[in-house]
Amino acid sequence: MMNSLKAIESGFGRKVRFVQLIFVDINGVPKGMEIPAARYEEAIEDGISFDGSSIPGFQGIEDSDLIFKADPSTYAEVPWEGIARVYGYIYKDGKPYAADPRGVLKKVIDELAKEGLTAYIGPEPEFYLLRRNGSWELHLPDGGGYFDILSLDRAREIKREIAEYMPAFGLIPEVLHHEVGNAQHEIDFRYDEALRTADNIISFKYVVKAVAERHGLYATFMPKPLHGMPGNGMHLHISLWKEGENLFIGEDGLSDTALYFIGGLLKHAKALTAVTNPTVNSYKRLVPGYEAPVYVSWGYRNRSALIRVPAFWGNGARIEYRCPDPSANPYFAFAAILMAGLDGIRHKVEPSAYVEENLYEISDDRRKRLGIETLPESLGEALEALKNDKIVRKALGGAYENFVRYKEREWEEYLAYLEANHLPKDTKRVTEWELERYFHV
Repeated sequence: MMNSLKAIESGFGRKVRFVQLIFVDINGVPKGMEIPAARYEEAIEDGISFDGSSIPGFQGIEDSDLIFKADPSTYAEVPWEGIARVYGYIYKDGKPYAADPRGVLKKVIDELAKEGLTAYIGPEPEFYLLRRNGSWELHLPDGGGYFDILSLDRAREIKREIAEYMPAFGLIPEVLHHEVGNAQHEIDFRYDEALRTADNIISFKYVVKAVAERHGLYATFMPKPLHGMPGNGMHLHISLWKEGENLFIGEDGLSDTALYFIGGLLKHAKALTAVTNPTVNSYKRLVPGYEAPVYVSWGYRNRSALIRVPAFWGNGARIEYRCPDPSANPYFAFAAILMAGLDGIRHKVEPSAYVEENLYEISDDRRKRLGIETLPESLGEALEALKNDKIVRKALGGAYENFVRYKEREWEEYLAYLEANHLPKDTKRVTEWELERYFHV
């Protein structure tokens, strides 16, 4: 406790007057409240009460009286304001609240820990930096493409500013670069244990949006903000460790443990998309032709496959799960992915559909012979797969019913919008309904 109080007193050379208590709703959108710094100890020890009945995913009237308890290990001071931020857990009637996303992931991590396992995840969230007028006419402030520099990457100074602020929130920036789309960017940061990485994704999006706003731009992590342009993905690099050793390392490549983990992901891939790609707009990205994986397969170095095994050295053995996008609630997504992989390990599921060819260039007949299936083509289809998958449902724990109910309503509202505007159900164009709902995720 003394370290926490000392941090408030010292900070960045000025006194921290308020502390933001941060949690996320069912969509992974940060919510919270501010308390005077003098109440920080109370927030850790006893918690701060709040009304959760209007939070998306916490919708029952019976959920109105909730308690937020701060996790002091996540304390960080905002460099450009005299405030601090801290994540925590939500409680109800003295017990962990079942629909708390951070608590859902913690429960899965605890299950891994019983077997001596620790999961490390490194994310690659992509985003666009855009200008817009009062309508949804979006303007591209640069014409750069993949790895372009100098004059074509007009946001290079903004990316550097973001990277300079990241360590204040515990993020270690590693690589900054322009992505494939005009005005699309990526800043990779150091991998960490699963819970810490989920927190880091929320912090990263906060920093990116705050810095962009200071430069008169909008940062969007929306999966597909612009029709005809590449979508925003969030590839995840995953490994499992035990007693300081990477369990994914094999004699001549990946270990059996890693292969079984891949087998579990492939087995549950369709249900997982409801969690890793949880918006209507997610399925405007998951189409052939834009490097987004749609085929349930795996391979070494194959970027058209759902799961890629990157070249690695030493302890760097890992797998890359390529379909998730930044609209995912990272706590739910990580919980579901880890439980699916653990199911593969427990039941020794051999990974099928191995391929090193470009899956976008081979025929449907050949894909069928190779046993390669496709991911769901819509949120509605993904939700049906989720309902039929006991493992992924179990991963979401007490949040499952709320999640499905909320997402089914989202899908129905979208279908009603399409019908009212005489648009086909399978349209891949980005609608104003999606921009209104997802642009600020």
